[in-house]
Amino acid sequence: MNDVIKNFGITLIIIGVIILGYYAANHITSNTPLVVSFILMVGGMVLHIILNRILD
Repeated sequence: MNDVIKNFGITLIIIGVIILGYYAANHITSNTPLVVSFILMVGGMVLHIILNRILD
């Protein structure tokens, strides 16, 4: 179970990258997907670092 929790931050980063790919492929004029992907990627990195320090 700890392995799944440790990789939750990586999952958030991957979701952020998918949103960026969707944004780039469809030429969306709104900045909302950029903000959401930024929050997911930065939050995923921070969460990954914190969870790996706590659970190790």
